[in-house]
Amino acid sequence: MKKIVAFVSLIILTSCTELQSVVDSLPNQAGVDNTTIASGLRQALDFGIDKQVTKLTQENGFYGNSLVKILLPEELQKVDQTLRSVGLSSLADEGLKVLNRAAEDAVGEATPIFVEAVKGITFTDAKNILLGDDSAATSYLENKTNTALYAKFNPVIKQSFSKVGADKIWSNLITKYNSLPLTNDVNPDLTDYVTNEALKGVYTMIAVEEKDIRTNIASRTTTLLKKVFALQD
Repeated sequence: MKKIVAFVSLIILTSCTELQSVVDSLPNQAGVDNTTIASGLRQALDFGIDKQVTKLTQENGFYGNSLVKILLPEELQKVDQTLRSVGLSSLADEGLKVLNRAAEDAVGEATPIFVEAVKGITFTDAKNILLGDDSAATSYLENKTNTALYAKFNPVIKQSFSKVGADKIWSNLITKYNSLPLTNDVNPDLTDYVTNEALKGVYTMIAVEEKDIRTNIASRTTTLLKKVFALQD
């Protein structure tokens, strides 16, 4: 406890340069080098995929999870409201459900790509990530992989729309909406929207696991996780 208090005091009192020196020296003092820290962070992210992201691939993985459930984009909320007001609630519900089904299907096919991205990460600033906030590793991962993963997820989402019937359902839904009087025709790019929402869901669930490992000692189920994350307690 005294060591923690002392470290906090250093953060408050030192300049940015001095703080970096403190951060640089911490792992060596604890007998943990950069390679070990990087391995621990990668393992935490892998756990996030294994324990959390795989849940998204199950039926209702998105639709039944309030943290990541894909709702209608703003430009389609009026479609949903209008259809419900004219007695087409079941069609509106089905339209929302198939968006989430497409995401669930896509994550199942794209997760191996994500796993490979995690394996390829080199934490050149591993110490700073370790001593960052509860989602620092997830944020780092997102910044490094979001563009590449979008390129991989997007065609899978497009294919999934066809596989789960989302393209036909939304074509029918929007056609019915556009045929109603006093409405403006809409034709949003749902593939792009759902791709971004699916990616957001993936990172959200990884962050859930990272935070748990950082804040709950009992969640550090391996020697490596215990050794590395003890440095940030």
